[in-house]
Amino acid sequence: MVQELLAVVSGILVGFSLGLIGGGGSILAIPLLLYFVGLSDSDLPSNYVDHVVIGTTALAVGLNAYLNAGMHFRRGDVDVKRGVLFAVPGALGAVLGGLAAHFVQGELILFSFGFVMIAVALIMLRGKSFGVSDVQRGAGKGVKYHVLLPTGVAVGLVSGLFGIGGGFLVVPGLIAATGLCMKKGIGTSLIAVGTFGVVSALTYALFGEVDYRIALLYLVGGIAGGYLGAKVVSTTSNYRLKQIFAAVIIVVAIYVMFKNAGAL
Repeated sequence: MVQELLAVVSGILVGFSLGLIGGGGSILAIPLLLYFVGLSDSDLPSNYVDHVVIGTTALAVGLNAYLNAGMHFRRGDVDVKRGVLFAVPGALGAVLGGLAAHFVQGELILFSFGFVMIAVALIMLRGKSFGVSDVQRGAGKGVKYHVLLPTGVAVGLVSGLFGIGGGFLVVPGLIAATGLCMKKGIGTSLIAVGTFGVVSALTYALFGEVDYRIALLYLVGGIAGGYLGAKVVSTTSNYRLKQIFAAVIIVVAIYVMFKNAGAL
């Protein structure tokens, strides 16, 4: 019961972060599941536990993204066709990433994940919306299939390997490849994030490495946390929130890398 309660609390923290800054919160889902919920203390082989954490997180992130996509769709901020066009090649990448993870030691994946976390934090500290302004010039020029296909596969690969939604990569990649505006790019990206998460989780599930109970508890907590985060966001500047969150991510990344440095 204690572990289940901690899983809900972790989901609330992740959802709260997403509600505050609009993205990047799922990057904390893996370390929370490992070291706060306590799956790292399991008597099972550490490599198996690491993979279970990645697979479970992927499912929770994917389902949460689909729910959020539905809310954006009702506001008219989702281009389903372009979202699917981006998600399909990305799903292939997610499968490849999930399979590749099983040829790599779990601790090495988590150690490398620390670098991904730091990269996300640095992007936030640049003061831009996950780097989207760098590719905004591509908006309005229609679908670029020579950009869409490799970008989708690459982002899906990262998602499958690390069990994250990859929204910080999906949004700029989607805008550059499909010509969507920023507002629709964010809403439409959730189709891809959801697909990458669910497909990655299915890949891990083939190896029995998904804890469905924990994933659902994470999802429930995430919905509540997202609602609370959206309520609080109006009281603090968005950039200040990103600075604080980026600092938290860097600290957690260093801890994750320290805990898994034995893989080197």
